[in-house]
Amino acid sequence: MPNLLIVGPPGAGKGTQAVRIAEALGVPAVSTGDIFRQNIKEQTELGQRVTAILDAGEYVPDELTNELVDDRLAQADAQAGYLLDGYPRTAGQVAFLDGVNERRGERLDAVVRLVADTDEVVRRLSARAAEQGRSDDTEEVIRHRLEVYERETAPLVATFAERGLVIEVDGIGAVDEVTARILDGLAARGVQGTPSVQA
Repeated sequence: MPNLLIVGPPGAGKGTQAVRIAEALGVPAVSTGDIFRQNIKEQTELGQRVTAILDAGEYVPDELTNELVDDRLAQADAQAGYLLDGYPRTAGQVAFLDGVNERRGERLDAVVRLVADTDEVVRRLSARAAEQGRSDDTEEVIRHRLEVYERETAPLVATFAERGLVIEVDGIGAVDEVTARILDGLAARGVQGTPSVQA
């Protein structure tokens, strides 16, 4: 079963594609944002620690993020593979994930990188902000978020590219088209799973 990462700029449709690809391959889509939200909602010990950090306006440190991911990947549904969305985001997290995979006797199979034209992403996010009435998402703010993403993610993508793991996929187009491109790219690498059986 495959162990995968999906990366891409805000507005590239990463979350949507993560769920679809995971379902097609029969592995769980693991989003760090969702893990944080779930632990906070359930008020677990980890959730309470995250809440205290966020309430203080601080960033969640690597070790806590690593702990949450480690805990999630230890669950039964992730034993046969996973698709991580939003993690790793730092070199330290990459090293930690390598250790987790080593402990599992596995390795990372591929990193799907959704590529999207900046102007198109700005247009998408601006439209979404208008629909949701989010006046704080101005074009300037969106472009800044994209710059931060590029700055932070570029070194990680380079690391995975050196290992020959990166599959670049055009993230612009109809949702089904993008999903098909990703699955084709993975299949060309010999990465296939067992699709979830729909009831």
